[in-house]
Amino acid sequence: MLTLTLFRHAKSSWELTAVEDFDRPLNARGMAAAPVMGSFLKKQGLKPDLVLCSTSVRTRQTLELASGDWDPEPRTKFEGALYLAEPFNMLERVRKTPGTVKHLMIVGHNPGLQIFAIELIGEGDPELITALSQKLPTAGVVVLTFESKSWKDIGPRKGRLVHFATPKMLSAAAAE
Repeated sequence: MLTLTLFRHAKSSWELTAVEDFDRPLNARGMAAAPVMGSFLKKQGLKPDLVLCSTSVRTRQTLELASGDWDPEPRTKFEGALYLAEPFNMLERVRKTPGTVKHLMIVGHNPGLQIFAIELIGEGDPELITALSQKLPTAGVVVLTFESKSWKDIGPRKGRLVHFATPKMLSAAAAE
């Protein structure tokens, strides 16, 4: 079985108007949310073997803050092609993942990440699928599993949605 985690970058700042989109850093809310999501993944036993991360400032910061609890930190590749990548490009990249990797994480951007997740889902909790279809908010995490031994076999409707979590969902659950 293979596991794919899709992690949308945390909330970024729009205050610096002279900064290009690629260079926008996280804002205070994003800096608080990223470690919460990293802790969620750790508590679920979801530590990736390999992380593919967009090279933008906000994705790098999200990963750094989220992975602070992981020991040892997973192998990471920063890839410019993941910056605002289309779902088709992400699928092509996932299919090139070596078979030794059983859990792959992509840290990236919307709208591509959300569309990619929805395209991959073949089964899972209908309420979570509906929620994900409506929105993949900043710092949102989607975890899919595949009954496959090779990443080359990953494709539309072949995944099972195991988790869809957001900072808001986790804070609501903690308040109950």
